[in-house]
Amino acid sequence: MAVPFRKVSKTRKRMRRAHNALTAKTVTVCPNCGETIKPHRVCSKCGYYKKEEIIKVEKNAE
Repeated sequence: MAVPFRKVSKTRKRMRRAHNALTAKTVTVCPNCGETIKPHRVCSKCGYYKKEEIIKVEKNAE
């Protein structure tokens, strides 16, 4: 079984893990209804993209 010859230093270990940080998801606000959506996607709530209706969305009676 392979075993490391020398201990990995704190600096080397931290440099290797420098790219492992989590980032928050990018969201934007729909200009038509104000719902938060992913950028460059059709709003699932109103069906609009760039102030143009792309998908017909039925309104549920609540």
